Amino acid sequence: MKNSIDGTALVYCNKAFNTPEGKTAHGLVRFTERFEVVGIIDEKYAGKDAGEVLDGKPNGIPVFNSFDEALTQTTAKNFVIGLAPDGGRLPADAKASIKKAIEQGMNITSGLHDFLTKDQTLVELAKAHGCTIKDVRKTPDRDELHFFTGKIEEVDCLNIAILGTDSAIGKRTTAWIVVHGFRNAGLKAEMVGTGQTAWMQGAKYSMIMDSCINDFVSGEIEHAVYEAWKNEQPDLIVIEGQGSLMNPAYPGGFEILAAGRPDYVVLQHAPKRLEYDGFPGYPLHSLPEQINAIEVISGKKVIAITVNHEGMNADEIDPACEKITKETGLPAFDVLAHGPDGLVNLLKTLVK
Repeated sequence: MKNSIDGTALVYCNKAFNTPEGKTAHGLVRFTERFEVVGIIDEKYAGKDAGEVLDGKPNGIPVFNSFDEALTQTTAKNFVIGLAPDGGRLPADAKASIKKAIEQGMNITSGLHDFLTKDQTLVELAKAHGCTIKDVRKTPDRDELHFFTGKIEEVDCLNIAILGTDSAIGKRTTAWIVVHGFRNAGLKAEMVGTGQTAWMQGAKYSMIMDSCINDFVSGEIEHAVYEAWKNEQPDLIVIEGQGSLMNPAYPGGFEILAAGRPDYVVLQHAPKRLEYDGFPGYPLHSLPEQINAIEVISGKKVIAITVNHEGMNADEIDPACEKITKETGLPAFDVLAHGPDGLVNLLKTLVK
């Protein structure tokens, strides 16, 4: 059993695993310090290995058809909602599994906008069985939040943001891979999480951007970056991006550029993606357009492109990277497929 912050967990991702709406589960399958994941619930991939399904690399995490089946083969302290649907709403069929988990005394963690703590039936059930319900996206009280102060200018380590050309495109995964690559190279790196999944993965310095009260978004980003620098004195801080500058529904990134004050930007891109995630008829702006928008807004350079190989065969990755470099003049890396060394070596030349 590995060491984890909150112990063992079953992750509910029914009908969404290996799709963009399962990205929270995907993050937990790939890496988490908060939980020890002992199973995924998804009827489509029941009987398979979650790592094999997701990345073609078995990792010993089984996929179960249902909560009832999982209960016959494993035990867990936590039941985690691994769904990330558009709008963050809880599917009706998930509620029955949540009730069963509570009846087994399991603590519930959800990153959805539908707060489980507003459901009195679930709250009373949890109380009766001595377990907790945590809504990760529930905004802290205002007296716990921070305004922007300008103290970010004191941060003197290398500070980069992993932004994206769209939502659900792998920004968080790339950010963690870079952080771990730096650590494996003997350098200190810290992740600043800006979404619910990064918190679930154990990011020590986090804020949840899409549910934060607008007046405090910049201050919370600044506070997370500043605290990571002050407390850890890292060689590198990596800020997880949200949405994209031009996604019509999730135009994240503006506050990260303004308040996180990154020195440079790494831009995540899926070459095969033609339309914005979840919005047919909204064509993705070109890579040069997106790079230009970032550099005009921030005054900082995009220094590399990281590739999401969705919809691609393995033999298409290198040509796609070469095409991006020819189009933009920037180095391109698929860190999930090929590892972080190339990007890490580039970033090491920029360490202050």
